[in-house]
Amino acid sequence: MGGAKATALLAGRPLVTWALDALRAGGLEELAVAAKASTPLPALDVQVWVEPEEPRHPLAGVRAALERAGGRAIVTVPVDLPLVPAEVLRALARAEGCAVVRSGGRLQPLVARFEAGVAVPVSGRAVDAVLALEPLVLEVSGEGFLNVNAPSDLAAAAHALALRSRGGGGS
Repeated sequence: MGGAKATALLAGRPLVTWALDALRAGGLEELAVAAKASTPLPALDVQVWVEPEEPRHPLAGVRAALERAGGRAIVTVPVDLPLVPAEVLRALARAEGCAVVRSGGRLQPLVARFEAGVAVPVSGRAVDAVLALEPLVLEVSGEGFLNVNAPSDLAAAAHALALRSRGGGGS
């Protein structure tokens, strides 16, 4: 992105707030953000759980969140998937054990439910590490799973939002 993803603006709001709003819309009430101390974040109305600087792995924040969650399962959404549908998060929250989403044929290892006490691997590919947990795989439509990793992705997400607001769908 050429900068910090969490603070990148989509429709005038930082990406991290889109993930938090999706979780709220999905019925989750106790929210926190897991991030490295060096990660720039905007002012937030939730706790920030600081994860170790190493290892640098997509699941490091999940492991840190599980350690802080007081023996409760967690539902996760990465900051770079700002348009995840609330109904997907509701389904994850209702699942038992570990669960992960597959949208449009692609596993989304960070759109998941992790059971308390599960040992989350923080090496290798995130997809393989999550599958090693033998999760329930929830098949969902590909809508809402636009990954924002570059300015062009941010523009595509803004376009999808504009289509949504006009009732035209979009992801």
